[in-house]
Parts: sequence; structure tokens; C-alpha cells
Amino acid sequence: MGYWNTRGLRGNELEEMINLTNDRYREKQLAIVQKVPTPIKPITIDQKKRVITLAYFDQKSTVDYIGVVQGIPICFDAKETTKNFLPISNIHEHQVTFMRDFKKQGGEAFLIVAFKKYEDYFLLDIETLNQYYERAQTGGRKSMAYEEFNKERLIPVEGGLYLNYLKALEKYLNTQEEV
Repeated sequence: MGYWNTRGLRGNELEEMINLTNDRYREKQLAIVQKVPTPIKPITIDQKKRVITLAYFDQKSTVDYIGVVQGIPICFDAKETTKNFLPISNIHEHQVTFMRDFKKQGGEAFLIVAFKKYEDYFLLDIETLNQYYERAQTGGRKSMAYEEFNKERLIPVEGGLYLNYLKALEKYLNTQEEV
């Protein structure tokens, strides 16, 4: 598979892990979660090879993944950082708006955040994301430090390939039932 060598395909390794995990969830009938394709408008097509050689993004995408887990609608986006913080600028306003609206409709919305430096993965629920996002919008810190992430939302890596985010989601949902 060829990779577009720009900022557009950052996080490809993370998405590949999530895709493998989603395949496994489907096989085990735990969840059906699909990657949402980014809408593009082809400009140039190589007719002999039948491939798009030049295109641009047609519109803003919402989130990376959408699906259902045991009757619960979910949507999430995958974010990756090599630093010890996640810049808020990596999270776009239209994504936050979509996730907020999704939550209002009874679904669960979150980010899966990969800290490459620590080889840790976290589930960041929309309510917590809202707090950090609002902090940045009102002149506060423009990033989320690694230390600020809830260690209870750490996503285990299983078999070196699978991000079992359903374990972290279950912990989050259990805390919501207690409230």
C-alpha cells in the first residue's frame, strides 16, 4: 500500500491497529465498527492503471470510525502524537461538534489517543475532551499533557497488534452508570 507523504496520513500505524482490532471484534460478534472514508474529489486519473493520481479533499470529514457495540452507537477519531502532549490544534472544531451531537443523540463519542513516546493508548471521552477544548478556547493551555490523561482509560495492547479499546470503553460506561 502506498502512503501519501504529507501531513494528511499521519497516524496510519494507529489506524491499522484499530482496523485489525475492529476486524477481530466483528469476527467475535462484539461490535461492528467501520472506518469512515475521507471524501475526495479526483482531479487526474491514470486510465491505463485505473488509479487516481491527483485529488483534493472534497469536504471536511467528521470522525475516523463509526459503529455499534452491543447495541450502543459509537463514534471516535484516532489521534497520535510523538510528544508528551496532544496539541488541541490536532482536534478540529467540526470533529468536536460532531462528537457532541452524536453524544446528545444517545451515542458514545471519544478519541483514541496514541502517545508514541510512551507506547500508550488512551480512550478520551467527549466530556473530558470538551473540558480541554474549552480550556484552550478560553485562553488556557493549548494541549493535553500525558499526565492529564486518566490512567483508568488506558487501552491494553493485546498480541502486539490489537488495541482492545472495548475494555477502556466498558470502564468508562461503568463510571457513567454510577453517576
